[in-house]
Amino acid sequence: MVDLDPGKVVHIFQDARERRTAPLILELDLTEGLVEGAPPDPLAALLTMRKPHLGDVLDGLRRARGDSRVKALVVKIGGGIGLARAQELRAAVQAFRESGKLTVAWTETFGETGLGTVPYYLASAFERIYVQPSGDVGLTGISLEEPFFKGALDKVGVTPRFVKRHEYKTAPNSFTETSYTPEHAESSGRLVASIGEQIVAGVAEARGLTQDKVRELIDRGPLLGPEALEAGLVDRLGYRDEVYADVRKETGEGALLRYVSRYNRTHGLVGRLPHTKQPNIVALVQGHGPIRLGRSGRSPLPGQSSAIGSDTMAAAIRAAVKDDRVKAIVFRVDSPGGSYVASDAIWREVVLAREAGKPVIVSMGNVAASGGYFVAMGADVIVAQPGTLTGSIGVFVGKPVINDLLSRVGVEMGSVESGAHARMFSTTRDFSASELERLDLFLDRIYDDFTAKAAQGRNLPQDRIHELARGRVWTGADAKDNGLVDELGGLELAFELARKKAGLAADAPVRSYPHSSPLERFRSADSSEDRTAARARLEAWGPISGLAAQLGLPSAGPLMLPGNWNIR
Repeated sequence: MVDLDPGKVVHIFQDARERRTAPLILELDLTEGLVEGAPPDPLAALLTMRKPHLGDVLDGLRRARGDSRVKALVVKIGGGIGLARAQELRAAVQAFRESGKLTVAWTETFGETGLGTVPYYLASAFERIYVQPSGDVGLTGISLEEPFFKGALDKVGVTPRFVKRHEYKTAPNSFTETSYTPEHAESSGRLVASIGEQIVAGVAEARGLTQDKVRELIDRGPLLGPEALEAGLVDRLGYRDEVYADVRKETGEGALLRYVSRYNRTHGLVGRLPHTKQPNIVALVQGHGPIRLGRSGRSPLPGQSSAIGSDTMAAAIRAAVKDDRVKAIVFRVDSPGGSYVASDAIWREVVLAREAGKPVIVSMGNVAASGGYFVAMGADVIVAQPGTLTGSIGVFVGKPVINDLLSRVGVEMGSVESGAHARMFSTTRDFSASELERLDLFLDRIYDDFTAKAAQGRNLPQDRIHELARGRVWTGADAKDNGLVDELGGLELAFELARKKAGLAADAPVRSYPHSSPLERFRSADSSEDRTAARARLEAWGPISGLAAQLGLPSAGPLMLPGNWNIR
């Protein structure tokens, strides 16, 4: 028999009541970045369970705006979330702040002598910014460094052979040039200028400074903590305990701390319980990483890149179309591109979804370029952040020719072949004249198809699309001005537009799609339209998949944006 102390029982009930009624301070820790997209399998869910999910954060902040218990938001700023995602968070924080609640950003340092521009840009949306006394503000501007390997390749006996459409498709330039071409310099220069304009304008408006003053501070940066305080870039130098002490003075000592993700999941539980009548929903289909044929894949290690498989993505869209509850689809795209054929297969499913009467709204993440733009251009509406990198409507293909290198190290290659083009993609010989003719036909076919479908989706003449295409990468802000995207914003705007297009209520639920239980993820799919067909697979190359692709194991595809284009 258990003997309970009546006083302890009363204390338990009092504590439970206080937890239901006490004021809340929401927290968010961004030092390890954000996870975007539902985990594709149980292992991925386990590996990312401690990281905040973008959807949870956005939903939680939206929910908290109308919750009288929530008094403040405290966010520890870290790097590594990308410019477009930072802009998405900025918008959510500003909306939360406009609801009359306190917003505080703090960090030990913005970059520790450098590389703190995007983290500080995010922090500037908050009412107050704290930096540890030993910290710095690395607001130093934006730069883009691009290597050119031709000189090194010449020295070792490797000859790069690439053909492309057109002059702004700069992916091969790293191997075929020793410096910027005029078009390459123009395109990269405009990208940096556009992003710089966005950051200067955002910081100036948020901190009550002129844009000229912000440019002056950027040119002086990185700034010591006291210099940033004097310049008005931060509000106080303080340690974590001082940040929280200040917040509790305003919210009450009895305020409870809650991570935004936990708050959202707890308070949104009621909406996820079974209903007697299932509501109409907006389906959220998410694609992250390079595009390829087959199933989507992911690295077995956290923080490593995933890939968009055309089979997986097409199955997800088909399953959403088949579900009578789904009235609209939001397709989140964060991809530098890849396979033309795989991109075209996904584009087709987007078109078919629209023809089935289900509006498709694309929400672009940090990068949605080349093949990433291809899969998006058939949507009803394309939404991008000002800092999204998009466009790159172009194509290239080629190979390194290494026979001179092999000869220098004493390796001689013999070959026997049947067929004039049997060794067309062999790296031990150059393209023949007839092979180059076939490549030109191949590239012209892809480029003409790309621009024709872009013209159709954007409702622009193909000549105008060609002017904007030619392989050129645009920021979301410039793409909006040129008609390549429709709206500037993030997922929240995409959900709003999807609900309006489908005639749904403003609070109609959004569900990651296709949703399947852990057990369903292990069972075999009944058909290609079964929602369990939309599953990712474990990457054979795992964390070195990026290196493997660069070495041709396998090739990424002809619609690929080169390098790392995540603006941090």
